[in-house]
Amino acid sequence: MKYLIALLAVAGIVVSTMALHVHYMDPSLAPPCAVTEQFDCGAVNHSRFAVFPPRTFDEDPKAGSHIPVAMLGIVGYAAIGVLALTGRWWLVFEFAQVGFLFAAFLSYIEAYVLQKWCIYCLWSQGIVTAILLVTIIALVMRWRQGRASLQA
Repeated sequence: MKYLIALLAVAGIVVSTMALHVHYMDPSLAPPCAVTEQFDCGAVNHSRFAVFPPRTFDEDPKAGSHIPVAMLGIVGYAAIGVLALTGRWWLVFEFAQVGFLFAAFLSYIEAYVLQKWCIYCLWSQGIVTAILLVTIIALVMRWRQGRASLQA
């Protein structure tokens, strides 16, 4: 299980890196994932919600003290991968929960505020969901093994 989670974390790092690339692209250039009017990574990754904390409406987009959300994804996936390889299942579970809720909130922003979708963000939502589910399965299996050893 730990290698599966680590592999999913590497996939998350790759997807987050591609989203970060779009974030730093010139907004006038068509990003590689501007498929339709509804699926436009450039619009999503250049919105005020593409950084943490979100920019205010009157703030300069080039202002410095904000962290790109994709960078938070890279760091989060790296932490999940390392924690999984070291067997710290409860920490993997906590990080996966936070990542899932953060990605779900961003999906809400895309759906109801921006009304545009980022393909990379959707992939990331799927990856962190898979990590969370695999972690839950691993924890349940460990719990059942522990109970079985106590009964024997």
